[in-house]
This record gives sequence, C-alpha cells and structure tokens, in this order.
Amino acid sequence: MSETTEHILLPKGSLEKQTTTLNLGPTHPATHGVFQNVLEMDGERIMKATSTVGYIHRAFEKIAERRPLYQIQPLTDRLNYCSSPINNIGWQLTCEKLLGVKTPKRVDYLRIIIMELARISDHLICNSIVGVDSGAYTGFLYVMQFRELIYEIYEEVCGARLTTNIGRIGGFERNFTPVAWQKLDKFLDEKTGYPAQLREFENLFTRNRIFMERTIGCGAISAERALNYSFTGPNLRAAGVDYDVRVHTPYSSYYEFDFTIPVGSTGDCYDRFLVRNQEMWQSLSLIKQAYQKVQAIKGADAEVYHADVPEFYLPKKKDVYTKMEELIYHFKIIMGETEMPKGEVYNCVEGANGELGFYFVSDGGRTPYRLHFRRPCFIYYQAYPELVEGGMLSDAIITMSSLNLIAGELDA
Repeated sequence: MSETTEHILLPKGSLEKQTTTLNLGPTHPATHGVFQNVLEMDGERIMKATSTVGYIHRAFEKIAERRPLYQIQPLTDRLNYCSSPINNIGWQLTCEKLLGVKTPKRVDYLRIIIMELARISDHLICNSIVGVDSGAYTGFLYVMQFRELIYEIYEEVCGARLTTNIGRIGGFERNFTPVAWQKLDKFLDEKTGYPAQLREFENLFTRNRIFMERTIGCGAISAERALNYSFTGPNLRAAGVDYDVRVHTPYSSYYEFDFTIPVGSTGDCYDRFLVRNQEMWQSLSLIKQAYQKVQAIKGADAEVYHADVPEFYLPKKKDVYTKMEELIYHFKIIMGETEMPKGEVYNCVEGANGELGFYFVSDGGRTPYRLHFRRPCFIYYQAYPELVEGGMLSDAIITMSSLNLIAGELDA
C-alpha cells in the first residue's frame, strides 16, 4: 500500500487538518492483485473511497464471439473459479434453451448434486475467509479439508478440480463412477462428514463475541439500496429480499425439491455470514434429495446421463474409431462446424454469488453473434465505496470478503 498526504486549509484560527490518501490494492493480499481502492483516510477512518476495475482485461465476451459453443465453456470456468461447475452448467442450460434440448430427469438431478456441491465449496471459502479477516484462523482449517473432498468428487466426474469444464450440452460426458458416489457418501455422513464439521464451524463463530463485534453493523446495506444496485444472491437476501432464481425461475427440476430461502434483515457482514451458513445446510438437504431421486430411477433410465442430441454431444470414443457417422459428428463438433438456429435467449442460474446470466444472440452461424455474461460480483463491487465510507480501515477488508468479490467476474 502506498500513501500520500494532503493538507486541507481550514478557516483562519483553526488547526490544519490532514488526510491521507491510501491505495488499498491492487498489490494487497485481500484485493487479490486485481482490486484498487483509493481511500481518503482521516486517521483510520475512511472518508472517501474510489474503486477501480480493469486489471485483468481478458475480453471473454469478444473471445466467445469467435468460438463455437464447446470452446466457450472453458471460459465460463474462469469467471467464478470457486464454484466453476455452476458456471459450466449455466452455460449448458443457455445453449440447451437456444437449441430446444430437453434433458432427462436423471441429468437434472445429477446437475443439482454438482451445483449444490459447488455452492457449498464457494460459501465455505467465503465464510472461512471472513473468519480469518476477523482474526480467527481455525475455522478456515476445519472446513477447507472438505473443499478438498468436493474437488475429489469433481475429479471423479470429469477429471478436473478447480476449472472443471464439467458436463456437456445435454448432460454429462460420462456417468458418475462408484467411487464418486462413495466420496459423496463420505461428504454427507452426519457424524464424520461435512454436516458435523459445519456444526463445529458455526459453534466457533455464530455466537462468538469478538466475531459479532467485528461484523455486526459492518458494511451494511439496506434492501432498497441493494435492489437499486441490482444485488442478487446471498448479499441481497442478507438485506431482507427473498429472491432466488431456483425458486422464482426454476431450472433443472428445482421445482420438485423442498428447500427454504434463508433471509437476513440488516444486510451487514454478520447477516451475510449467517445467510451463507444457512444456505450450506439447504444445499446439503438438496443434495440428499437429489441423491434419493437418482437412486429411485430404475431400469434403462438408471444409466442415462445425457440427452439425445448427436449434433452437439460428442459420441463415445470407441464409436468414433469404428463408425463413420460418429466420426463425422465428432469432427463437426470439435471443429465447430455445426450451425445454430437463429434466436435470442437470456438464461440465468442461481450462482453461489447471485444471479449468473447469459444473454445469447445467434444469427444462425457457428459462433454467437453476441454474448454477454451477467457477473454478480461486477455489480457488488460498484457498491463497495458506499459500504466502507465512514467505517474503519479494518472494516474495509472484512466487508470485501463478506461480499465474496471474486476477481474473475470483474472483467469479462
């Protein structure tokens, strides 16, 4: 952090008052090397904050306009890399909406398992880092080992861990292996799995006096201001608005599931922490319900893991080597030679951070005519100066963490 000092001249006869200009980031651990915040400080109190974006310049949207559908999917990984599968599946659902693809129920249930695991992975990182920023490191160590187990489940399903490229248009690349189910059983175990660890994590923080004093009233935003900024997700729900895409615009058969939407009231760091904790419990419930629904499917449907869309779904490798038709489909899909129908669609999912949307315009070619990603963190960051002005410098760090600002979503 670098700093300069300004001299403000006050009326004659009064003492000269000094303020300090402080660069909080981008070269600061809490700002991920991407966020710059120019703070005007009176001692340790923030009088004015000015945020800057533009330190990545990846131009994802323009790159996507020159790529076929499958080559766009790895770009979505790099938006919110703490919950990559939700980005992947959101993109697949957008493509399926344009192409008119209807997925089997088993695919919907498998997707819910993966998306809710990703939501837990994202929330446990956010809340444990909020704990670290308040001076408590133990909770971070407790829950991070279960993020590792989630990554092992990803690895069994698709072979990747962080940037997953999981699934395909119409479903999944392969069926879940027995090892994947075993690891999921281990994760869901009430006594030794994540539920027991989450209870321990909540016991460490929820009624901890030091943690409460550091977070209650810190970085608060009203429901009205949050709506004016177009907040969504946990940050909006913490302010008292019960908007959740999974309920208001259901996708992937979420309407069949029983779950509640945790809602706060004050919109401060403490409420955001509580909402994310409760959402992890709801995600665990959704995973268990989806698991039961998958097990209830019998017969030939019990092995289905993708829809019948040969124009956009890669055939099995053994068929590519032995059958001409599959070889042709494989070539056309890999080389991006399959034309899309003309159309204009907007599709959104409830990302771990909020509403993750894809606005897709097709002129009937092989690549999108126009593509826009609605990244929730880009919207939250616009409100950051308002949330920290008038507070202490230490509050600026914990407020940034509780908003769960992911650098990859700021520049697209």
